[in-house]
Amino acid sequence: MSKQPQQQVVRIATDTAVPLSKQQKAFNRYTKRIADQEKLIAELRTAIDKGRQRIQVELLPLRNQFDALRADMVRLFDRMNTHHTFTKPERKKLAYLITDISYELIQKGHEDLTEIHDRYDEGGFEAAMAEAEGESVASMRMMAEMMFGIDFDPSVDVSDPDKLREYISQQLHQRAEADAQRRQEAEAKQASKPKSEKQQAREAKKQAQALNVTKAVRALYMDLVKAFHPDREPDEAEKARKTGIMQRVTEAYEKSDLMGLFRLQLEFERIDQAHLEKLADSQLIYYNKILRQQADELDGQLAQIQHELRAMTGGGSLFGSSTAVGLDYAINGDIKAVKADIKTLKNDLKTLANPAVMRAWLKTFRIPKDIGIEPAAGFGYF
Repeated sequence: MSKQPQQQVVRIATDTAVPLSKQQKAFNRYTKRIADQEKLIAELRTAIDKGRQRIQVELLPLRNQFDALRADMVRLFDRMNTHHTFTKPERKKLAYLITDISYELIQKGHEDLTEIHDRYDEGGFEAAMAEAEGESVASMRMMAEMMFGIDFDPSVDVSDPDKLREYISQQLHQRAEADAQRRQEAEAKQASKPKSEKQQAREAKKQAQALNVTKAVRALYMDLVKAFHPDREPDEAEKARKTGIMQRVTEAYEKSDLMGLFRLQLEFERIDQAHLEKLADSQLIYYNKILRQQADELDGQLAQIQHELRAMTGGGSLFGSSTAVGLDYAINGDIKAVKADIKTLKNDLKTLANPAVMRAWLKTFRIPKDIGIEPAAGFGYF
């Protein structure tokens, strides 16, 4: 069985009496960097897939159970307020708790709480949603003005978040197009100016280098094509094998994946270690340009995956939220925390069903004056 491409080590051997040249050292440095990046990217992608599965299977059911218990707490507050005597301040606190918790839960699918919510909110749930949407639009508009300097046309309807986002996107797109047009005009103006001999020589050298880089990749590609093109293969089994190889070859070539082409060359014995050691510096110069570009592109992919990991873990983490360990740690922490909240909430539902306990707790509870401030003496589910 052929080895998998990722198992092929692309490296110029160093166990020789002849020291490696500068280009050979650079080749080894880039191929190692790419191999390390690919390994880390694969590990992080696997971690993300496993993390998403754990969230779906282990965490979301717990969160749904937690929200169902919070809905039961809203109903308990409503029953207590309906069937027992409380002071005016205590009723005000109950009304706040009922509307605050139910408002969030209704948006999560607990529509049956709408009737309870609206008995304690004169405007009703729909009006509260409209007010929140208006505040969101105002905040988004202010940020767009401050961050991007966007001037809003008074005649354009940006009354809801979707319309506002569309308007901002259009404005940024138009600005980008205008910037691109200005750059093109500046480049055209610069190109129309007579070039000195030095400028012409630099451009010619740059074009020649780009052509040589392209040729370097294509040479590896064409060698593999000649060896494995399936069209003239009479044996059906061998034809199928070559078709699979050519799919891998074409994919690597279209991505300008020089490392992948080298691995295929080694895997199918088109080249060997001795061939790598005999590569001239004049060839390695162009290979190294491609490998450096490939390594930089992988850096970008890695940064994007790490950003996704940070988003999944909710930001910073003691163990590094952009790592597989950090993701696993964060999910374990969330599961543990929700389980603890569920246990506490079940106990609170039993305890607060006693009117005397409810009154005692309401005396310690404080309605928050500002958004984002936790209620004093409140439970974690508020």
